Amino acid sequence: MLTNDHPENDPQYAGLKVNKGVSAQPMVNPYLRQQRVLREDYSAERYIEEILAGNRTFLARAVTLVESTRHDHQLKAQQILEGCLPYSGHSMRVGITGVPGAGKSTSIDAFGMHLIKQGHKLAVLAIDPSSEISKGSILGDKTRMERLSREERAFIRPSASSSSLGGVARKTRETIILCEAAGFDTVFVETVGVGQSETAVHSMVDFFLLIQLAGTGDELQGIKRGIMEMADGIIINKADGDNVDKARLAAQHFRNALQLFPATESGWEPKVMTYSGLKGIGIKEIFDMIDEYRQTTKESGYFDYNRRRQEKWWMYETVNEELRRSFYDNEQVKQLQETVEREVLENRITPFVGAGRLLEAFYQSLK
Repeated sequence: MLTNDHPENDPQYAGLKVNKGVSAQPMVNPYLRQQRVLREDYSAERYIEEILAGNRTFLARAVTLVESTRHDHQLKAQQILEGCLPYSGHSMRVGITGVPGAGKSTSIDAFGMHLIKQGHKLAVLAIDPSSEISKGSILGDKTRMERLSREERAFIRPSASSSSLGGVARKTRETIILCEAAGFDTVFVETVGVGQSETAVHSMVDFFLLIQLAGTGDELQGIKRGIMEMADGIIINKADGDNVDKARLAAQHFRNALQLFPATESGWEPKVMTYSGLKGIGIKEIFDMIDEYRQTTKESGYFDYNRRRQEKWWMYETVNEELRRSFYDNEQVKQLQETVEREVLENRITPFVGAGRLLEAFYQSLK
């Protein structure tokens, strides 16, 4: 009879041996039980002081407070913004958009290096689309800006679009204020692509730049979307190698299309140019165009007028956002919401009647 746990260890089996195994290991990593080291909680005055001194670490932390949904973070963020507001407004704000694959991130890397060499300080606010399913974002824009991400005079902040209008919300507008207070004289706002986000971007920047490609069949689609009506400049990327002639032809098509649009309110006539973000061709000419636009609109008074109009626009956008939040956070609405949704799904009431019932519950709770 075998007395060992493993019969292979019995003397009758020569040459066989099973070593004793290790004891059962814990399923939870014991190192996770160590107490987390919490960051020091700085005052709003300290944040303001460090941001005005150009401290990028405190700038990044302040942006995190702005993006946070915690009530205490929001209160501190507003204190920081109020302290930084008098030191903002001096930068050139450029919105950059284009179809997916147009080379926006590569272009920003090239544009940024051009500005850095001229002695400018650049902040890049890249809006990354959030998944409708997982609600997550990759936030990988920095990986496509290899040179710029290593520069001390550049600040790159990718942010998730979440459920805000086209990916650009009040948080981006407030982040611009912080970056300007930190001494950045140029701010790029990159959108998630072509869509609703352009309306929001256009309402927070001074110059709106549209990046297009040649030979993609996108020329007419661009007209249909109405993005060209907002663009102050259209640039055709990848104008290098065998693609130069195609880029020039596409540029001429866009110039012809612009003739069909009414005159702009600013009095500026949008220009169409070709360039290569990868090869660095034509970048100086693009910024000469942006400088010309700034000088022209400054002289006419439109530049400052547009800034003031944007402030009013964002005031009402903030009102809309707060009203929406108050509605969905209302306890009476939450209690009634599931019942109304079920009745709408079962076709017992129309969506309009359901909306009316929810709004009525909200209004009654305010009395």
